[in-house]
Amino acid sequence: MTRAPHLAARLQGFGTTVFAEMSALAVATGSINLGQGFPDYPGPPAVLDTARAAIGTPADQYPPGPGIPELRAAIAEHVQRFGGHAYDPADEVLVTAGATEAVAAALLAFLEPGDEVVLFEPMYDSYAAGIAMAGGVARPVPLRPPADGAGRWTFDPEELRAAVTPRSRLLLLNTPHNPTGKVFTRPELATLSALAMEHELLVLADEVYEHLVFSGARHASIATLPGMRERTLVVSSAGKTFNVTGWKIGWICGPAPLVSAVRTAKQFLTYVNGGPLQPAVAAGLRMADDYFTGIARDLEYRRDVLVQGLTDAGLPVICPEATYFATADVRPVQPDGDGLAFCRTLPTRAGLVAIPSGVFYDPAHAHLGRHLVRFAFCKSDDVLGEAVERLRRLA
Repeated sequence: MTRAPHLAARLQGFGTTVFAEMSALAVATGSINLGQGFPDYPGPPAVLDTARAAIGTPADQYPPGPGIPELRAAIAEHVQRFGGHAYDPADEVLVTAGATEAVAAALLAFLEPGDEVVLFEPMYDSYAAGIAMAGGVARPVPLRPPADGAGRWTFDPEELRAAVTPRSRLLLLNTPHNPTGKVFTRPELATLSALAMEHELLVLADEVYEHLVFSGARHASIATLPGMRERTLVVSSAGKTFNVTGWKIGWICGPAPLVSAVRTAKQFLTYVNGGPLQPAVAAGLRMADDYFTGIARDLEYRRDVLVQGLTDAGLPVICPEATYFATADVRPVQPDGDGLAFCRTLPTRAGLVAIPSGVFYDPAHAHLGRHLVRFAFCKSDDVLGEAVERLRRLA
């Protein structure tokens, strides 16, 4: 990537992403886009109808800075119902422009120049950019894929401990994890919480896939572990849960002093957003439990369809425990193991688009994911069925 002459030094290297390149390839070649993680089917009518009814009413105007009281109350109720921990909607819940803004505002609120953030890689692509914009330094710890493709992604506690220095300020945890689909176990969370307490780290927990967890795995928030509530901010959003990724309604919950700090930064970013959408998300969060178990069950079926298709195409898959994504090893069909090259030729070879996992690593560690590619399975039956048919061209 060429240097952008007018871009601040801290943002050099964060130019046009591979997502834009692959999406353009999908359009140019008429390929099925299994790169970006967005559903192509609508959300629940109760949510959509509430939004439609709110348009053309006073809800079109600026909502309160922290979010409308109805939504903040619904978020607190929802967290209590599914997570078992309580937040006061008055000052411990903040509505944001998606989870991305919640993470960015928290990084801006807490990091001084040179402060370090410990996080796992591969990592969601906005994390490194958000840390850089806040003047911080990312200290990534690699998640290791299972040696034979069967089993779970793991991390080395010694590598984690080595990443912590006197400049460490914050631990950024994403579980369920994008792009690997890993769900951190209770013992793993205990290791992380012990480290955070020992080194007095704040914890920023991105849990946007909290309801998209499959059989055999169970999501738990690190905020529920002993001693962690007072140092943890938990982020989630409506996009993944209600198939409305374009609405950008997210939230962050935590102790009032920490949420107040995030609000200070957030109010100078978007200030507010999505007035008519906020009551709709509140309605969604209050839906019956069977909706939330149903979306996980439906997505697990879609996962299984894609995993079988990738396996039939000769691409070994690390089967995800959660999220929208499955990771495949391209070496059997790409002998040089170059995932980026594989993704650039996949549209012409099979009429599909995917994302090379190397982009989710720190550049110094990109070799760890060079041979891996991420495919999204949050697609309709027709699209997913056609994708599997096209994968057979690789077999």
